[in-house]
Amino acid sequence: MSLKLTILGCHSATPRVNANPTAQFLEIKNHNFLIDCGEGTQVQLRRFGIKFSKIKHIFISHLHGDHFFGLVGLISTFRLLNRESELHVYGPIGIKEAITLQLKISNSWTQYPLIFHELSSKKSELIFEDSKVEVFTIPLDHRVYTNGFLFKEKVGERKLNMSTIKNVDEIEICDYQNLKNGKDFILNNGNIIKNNELTLEPNTPKSYAFCSDTSYFPPIIDIIKEVNCLYHESTFLKDKESLAYTTKHATASQAASIAKQAKVKQLIIGHYSGRYKNIEDFKTEAQEIFENTYLAETGKVFEIF
Repeated sequence: MSLKLTILGCHSATPRVNANPTAQFLEIKNHNFLIDCGEGTQVQLRRFGIKFSKIKHIFISHLHGDHFFGLVGLISTFRLLNRESELHVYGPIGIKEAITLQLKISNSWTQYPLIFHELSSKKSELIFEDSKVEVFTIPLDHRVYTNGFLFKEKVGERKLNMSTIKNVDEIEICDYQNLKNGKDFILNNGNIIKNNELTLEPNTPKSYAFCSDTSYFPPIIDIIKEVNCLYHESTFLKDKESLAYTTKHATASQAASIAKQAKVKQLIIGHYSGRYKNIEDFKTEAQEIFENTYLAETGKVFEIF
């Protein structure tokens, strides 16, 4: 099963008719995560046929408007749709105040549990975990406190080797789960068949790293080492490297350098400045350093195997 990423928006803050600010929808191990929520995100969810009810966890990288101004609208719409299930929001300290103040003033309190997980650590930390997936922060270097997020599958069950199992009459369907869990099989005569003779290795866990607004910041390399896919903002080309430095953003070549040093398998770049008319120039620049680079585009779906 692949990891699936839908780009809902991938441009920088300046409003444009056909450009949407940052938001992504990630499907991983039967989980559905919304990453950042720029203005208009709920319209983009509708546009690309993503059911609101699927969203139970929202991760906000930082409190600049193009990354979270769509959040209160989405939360309010959930209320209008009579949502009952919990909604968890992960983001910097201040996000709870920012959202609840708007809900208070508009008298729009949710009838469903709205749970905030406020972040302040400047070191990578585990912020979500269950039996299938874990999520870590990726501390970034921007003008305000900012995190990226690393989504990692856990090692799954072993796979049944049916060509071997069918030759053992004593193995029944009710034994399959124990085999998937890694247990050996004990025959009626007491002999043991080792698990690795009856099963195959589980699928290799996949991982996705989302690096929101940040300057060129090599300390993240160890955190994102060898991920299957890295999204790294690329607001500028190298002709504006000095501007990238002062605004604490990255260039396409800098994002590619991070990808190369981290030995990731695939790089997606986005958050393009409106100064540039042709986003293909971002891909051209990045591929000079890291060939397996793709452009984020609104509505584009990446399946990561």
